[in-house]
Amino acid sequence: MIPGNYGVFMYRRNFLKIMGLAAFPAVLPKNLSAKKTDSKPNVIFLLIDDMGFKDVGFMGSKFYETPNIDKLASEGMVFTNAYANAPNCAPTRACIMSGQYTPRHGVYTVGNPDRGPAHLRKLIPVKNKTVLDPGTVTIAESLKKSGYTSISIGKWHLGMDPDSGPIAQGFDRNVAGNHRGSPPSYFSPYKNPDIQDGPKGEYLTDRLTDEAIKFIEDNKDGPFFLYLPYYAVHMPIRGKKELIKKYEKKTPHNGQGNPKYAAMVDSTDQGVGRIMDKLNELKLAENTVVIFFSDNGGHAKVTSMKPLRGSKGMLYEGGIREPMIVRWPKKIKPGAVCDTAVIGTDFYPTLLEITGSDKPHAQPLDGKSIMPLLTQTGSFKRDAIFWHFPAYLQRNTASQGLFRTTPASAIRKGDYKLIEFFEDGRLELYNLKEDISESNDLSKKLPAKTKELHADLVSWRKTINAPVPTEKNPLYNPGKKARHGNSKTS
Repeated sequence: MIPGNYGVFMYRRNFLKIMGLAAFPAVLPKNLSAKKTDSKPNVIFLLIDDMGFKDVGFMGSKFYETPNIDKLASEGMVFTNAYANAPNCAPTRACIMSGQYTPRHGVYTVGNPDRGPAHLRKLIPVKNKTVLDPGTVTIAESLKKSGYTSISIGKWHLGMDPDSGPIAQGFDRNVAGNHRGSPPSYFSPYKNPDIQDGPKGEYLTDRLTDEAIKFIEDNKDGPFFLYLPYYAVHMPIRGKKELIKKYEKKTPHNGQGNPKYAAMVDSTDQGVGRIMDKLNELKLAENTVVIFFSDNGGHAKVTSMKPLRGSKGMLYEGGIREPMIVRWPKKIKPGAVCDTAVIGTDFYPTLLEITGSDKPHAQPLDGKSIMPLLTQTGSFKRDAIFWHFPAYLQRNTASQGLFRTTPASAIRKGDYKLIEFFEDGRLELYNLKEDISESNDLSKKLPAKTKELHADLVSWRKTINAPVPTEKNPLYNPGKKARHGNSKTS
């Protein structure tokens, strides 16, 4: 059996070994807190698509090579319990942009919520929105009011301009972002109306990095907000030939061994390095907050989240726990490690506090500023974090059963996590500190704790008006020969 503290232990062991750093002290000097006299910092948000918890060197990967991302980790704070708000792309992005849990904006999944074979779905899922309401005040709009120039470069997946794309939602510029969840091509010509083609064969990840560097150069006098949601490392798996050859020579390790996927990770890492080099060249690094995050777990067909259970599309840890770094020189001690659970909706209030921006009027924010964690001053208290995914996702591999997930909700409170599956009311309870792989369901052994977390989850759903599917599916017929639905991968 894998020890319960394996994730944190392995993280610390690998991180300290790679970086040669000492563990982060419990309390830092108070002079690390933000000062009102400081100039407004620039903000760079690097959102990687489908990058799993263990897909970077600083989190333990021995196959993928990510020296630049590892360096970024050594210069900032790493969060070992960082969560996306959903197990797939669009809802996570809607939560980050709005600062709200999924029931408030209604973007629960990608595309239609009734994915997979109809005759195996017991319930009619909740209707899904594929566009973030243009009336939502995004983080870009809030920062604009505070004097920030902003750009979105890459995957948007929440609508398209002029009505619901990045520009409609407060960004000054949009490069390559629209309703698409995956790029038509990773090589130019891109077949994307929101980015001009480059030289034939130009690689999309490189091009998006070029655009980011140009934006930094043009706005070096700041303050600026650079939102860089790379399309990588999302399907289709397409890497540069020279990098694929590099990884074909390597020995797979711990379930990771796809050379094409590794090449995509490598290109992303190179992009992060180039951006950091530009900040240093322009002497902007000291006054720039850099956030590194992923939108959901890795794709089961191409990578492994071991020892985490599950993958993209599942509410188990492998589908929602992410690699996360925040770098902020003079405010965050290099090599800091935080084990407190945080979630994507926390970015909005955190950036408001960092930039001195006002909260949006009459728009509730469900996250909590993590400034006390970043600066190690004050206190950070929160009872629980939640997920609500009232939709179906078809399986991608046979090990995922009939579906990656059926409609479900989840709560993490302290070390415990409970998942409720709506088809049959099944409850699963795990102690993540002792069982990070979620292999030991404690719901029957700890009925009082199960009841406590379930009551908290139900109460939260009532408070936030989260719709729970209850209507029976008239097409449900489990005796019919199984056919596993459409080929969507998001």
